[in-house]
This record gives sequence, C-alpha cells and structure tokens, in this order.
Amino acid sequence: MNLLRGAIRKYAWGSRTAIAEFTGRPSPTANPEAELWLGAHPGDPAHCATAAGERSLLEMITADPEGQLGSRARARFGDALPFLAKVLAADEPLSLQAHPSAQQAVQGFELENHLGIPVNAPTRNYRDRSHKPEIIIALGTFEALAGFRPAARTAEFMRALEVPALDPFITLLTDQSDADGLRALFTTWITFPQPDLDVLVPSVLDGAINYLRSGATDFHAEAKTILELGERYPGDAGVLAAMLLNRITLAEGEAIYLPAGNLHAYLHGIGFEVMANSDNVLRGGLTPKHVDVPELLRVLDFTPTDDAPILPRLEHGGVELVYDTPATEFAVSVLQLDGDRLGVEVDVPADHEGPQILLCIDGTVRVHAEAHEDKGDTSSEDDTSSKDDDKAVTLARGASAWVAADGGPVRLSADEPARLFRVTVGI
Repeated sequence: MNLLRGAIRKYAWGSRTAIAEFTGRPSPTANPEAELWLGAHPGDPAHCATAAGERSLLEMITADPEGQLGSRARARFGDALPFLAKVLAADEPLSLQAHPSAQQAVQGFELENHLGIPVNAPTRNYRDRSHKPEIIIALGTFEALAGFRPAARTAEFMRALEVPALDPFITLLTDQSDADGLRALFTTWITFPQPDLDVLVPSVLDGAINYLRSGATDFHAEAKTILELGERYPGDAGVLAAMLLNRITLAEGEAIYLPAGNLHAYLHGIGFEVMANSDNVLRGGLTPKHVDVPELLRVLDFTPTDDAPILPRLEHGGVELVYDTPATEFAVSVLQLDGDRLGVEVDVPADHEGPQILLCIDGTVRVHAEAHEDKGDTSSEDDTSSKDDDKAVTLARGASAWVAADGGPVRLSADEPARLFRVTVGI
C-alpha cells in the first residue's frame, strides 16, 4: 500500500479554491485547478510514495502488472489500470459532450490512424480504443445537464419562453416519436448557419430573461442556465441544444451515470468522477475546441432519460455505500466509520481481487493492509512496486492511497467519524 499524490490539471473552467481547500493547501491558487487525477493515465499519472522515493503509478504497474493489477483484471483489461478517478471542480460550464461506445471507439480510432491524424492533434476525436462510461458523485451541490429530456416536457419549456421563432421547432420536435424528434431538432440546430444562430439565440435569451422576470418557477433553473450559457457563448448552437437536456441538481452524495451516447455538460460544483481510462470526447458546443458534428451525431443516443439521481445502497453491515453502475472497468463505493465503529478496526473486504484507490473525504482514517507473502516474485531487485509498500497509512481529508492487488485485505480505524471513497475494478 502506498500514499498516492494525484496530478492536478489546470483548465480555465476550474476553481481557485475548491481542490486546494479539499486537499488542505493554501487557497486561492494562482491558477484555476479543474481536476485532481488519481490513476495511471499516461497523460498525467499519479505518484506513489515508496521506500525509494516517489514513483509514477504507471511505472509501478508496468514493472509489476501481476502484483499491482491481479490476474482477473489483467485477463479482462490487459496490463493497464482500467479506470481513472478524479476530483473535479467546475466554476464555469464544461463543453457539451458525449463519449462513444466500445465499438465506436475502436472504429473511430482505427479510421483516424488510417487517415494519418496524429494522436495529439487538436482535431483528433479518438485518442485510444476505449469507451468512456463515467459516474460523477457530488461532494456538495453539483449542477449539470445530462441526457435528453422527454420531448413533451421540452416542448412545454420552449412554449413557456414565448418566443415565436421557436414555434416551427416545437412542431418538428413533437410531430414524431421522442427519439426521432430530438434527433431531427438537435441535428437542425447543430448544423444551423451562423447568421441564423445569431438571430435565434438572442431571441431565446430574451425569452429566458422575460420568463425569469415573470416570476414563473416551473422552468426557473432551465431558463437561468440557458441565459448563463448564452452570455458566455453568444451565438453558439450549444445554447439551443442545452434546452433539450435534463437540468440536474445533485445534493452531496447523489450521482449520475453517463453511458455511451449521453450528451452532457457539467455546470458548477465539486464532485468525484470515475471513468474508464480513456480520453475519447466528442464535443457539441460551448467550447472553442474542435467540434466534429457528423461524428457526434454518429455516437449520440437520442432516447430520452429521466433526471433521477443515483443513490447508493448499503452493504457489509452498513459500512459501505455502493453506487451501482453497469461499468466493468470500475466500481465505486463510500466506506463510512461512525458510531460503534469508532476506536476499533473494521474489515472492509473488496468483492474480488484487484487494485483499489482510496480517497478520504471526511475525518482522518488509519488504513491497514495485510500484504500477501512473497509468492516467488521474480521481479528485479530495484522493483519497489509492491514489496516496499507500507502496511498502514493515515489519510486525512483529501489524501489518497493505492492498494495493489497483492496488498491483501484492508482494515480501517478512526477516532472520529470518517468517510472514504473506494474505487476498484468493476468485474
């Protein structure tokens, strides 16, 4: 087991306070901090504390994939950690985006390779062959747009804005099945000539202003969001597209799962995000970055979804809150110590062999790992990937640890109420 130092990613939409305060560093920071990466992604791997000093988690896995990942994870996903965990802090909206299915990712990656587009090119859509299912769990109030809203409800919203220019689009939306209507309307707006957008978007913003001034409440959050996006991205087709999506407010501990084809945009807040270890993003607006409309339309799922958040279920005698998702690359839960669990050691066995990342979100926790005995390890003498691991580490809020597959069962102890996220492989 190793203390883990995450990699901080600085993007313009990030926060100067949220991640710094979460990790106990001085705040505000000089630059916005958007994400804290906890994983072995080649773009920015986390680093482990070892007896020989800090070492990249990616390097440790490469040196000892069996000990770090375990046989089951390697059989399913090869010699790479299949998930990436992040603390995400958004002070400004992220781009409107979706992720491909596994088959679409392979097809897109191979096609762009065939076309000779460099993997790091700004016009590249597919940087690897993997899909990217993901879950975001709120660490406070978290605002997002996610999934297409049922057409009838969207038509109500559009009528409430009282913008005559929207009338033909309402008809386009409602004169066919939900999925077909949503596809037709989204395609129309995302391919609109810029001069037409420069007329329609301001009309919609005026409608949102008038709606908010009227004191009506049915679509207050939706109208406010459209207005905020329109002020930030004037004339952007994504402002219109945002009218078609569920406007979701998550309370702390609530989550949303984003499968392939789900169009979404995070708006504001801090959350814990876990995803398959991929960087494949198809953008649809609200960004100066590359937008590939035909490819986005190929991957989008226009089936309406609801706005109900995911709530965790209790397991293991009330110690573990599990977030159920269909993802095989990852599984996420919260380990909680309180009441009669304080001052004693509590076993928190994982459901199967495999690596774990632990992130403390409240209190201070002592983590004990019973490393397995040497089983004839043939790694080189300078390999510190597993045999130099500590058997116990202390995690305060914002601190994290890596527990290798051969790190053994984990036990927790705390003298005050405490909570940790646990991420494992989902198989």
